Amino acid sequence: MPIIQAHDGFLTVFNMFTCETLAGQDTIVEEMKQIVDNAAYPGWISSTVHAGCDSPGTANYIQWRSLADLEARYAGADYQNATVPLFQRISTSVALLKTEVVFSQHHPDLDQIEISPLRDDYTVIIVMDVEPANQPALVDALGRPDHWLMEVAGYRSHAICRGIDGTFLILYAQWENKQHYDAFHHLPEHRRPAEVRQVRAFADTVITGRRANTYRVVHSRSAAAVNRAN
Repeated sequence: MPIIQAHDGFLTVFNMFTCETLAGQDTIVEEMKQIVDNAAYPGWISSTVHAGCDSPGTANYIQWRSLADLEARYAGADYQNATVPLFQRISTSVALLKTEVVFSQHHPDLDQIEISPLRDDYTVIIVMDVEPANQPALVDALGRPDHWLMEVAGYRSHAICRGIDGTFLILYAQWENKQHYDAFHHLPEHRRPAEVRQVRAFADTVITGRRANTYRVVHSRSAAAVNRAN
């Protein structure tokens, strides 16, 4: 199953879709599964499909060998003439976000950050918009070891992914369940360590927009698994 690790050398793409209903979400998930199960593109490493929890929508966490490989896939006739029109028709918004993992941290009880439908992670994905001039400082602020977070009940892991166009960051986090995440999310500021409050306060000064949802992993496939089967 796919592993998230800082500076892994992959291009990490978040294909994120919103829709109005759970039925629409189910349709997108099924279409994504078909694409993932038939993926055999040069440079494709893995795809992991997430179904929305708090709001209808999906996210596909995709690892590519390089930007050139991704662009070759996007330029293909099948993608342009079939895939793009399909998802434009069945979703209310589409975001194809190209990133690199610049920081990752996991609880000591875990050996690594694994994303898999065989796990029960409550996944949080937050997209944070930022001016290009401020992206390096935001990466530096958020991409630091957080020892306090290791002690928060229900925390499992998180990663910071830098948008390669300089305009955003993505936080990808795994929690034990919704109850633990909500307790952390709504924790009063005065109960957080001073250094954590400082980072959060700085982030609020440079982040120009946020979009967030929670997810469960429902499907995954990797090129490594395909190669082992052949």
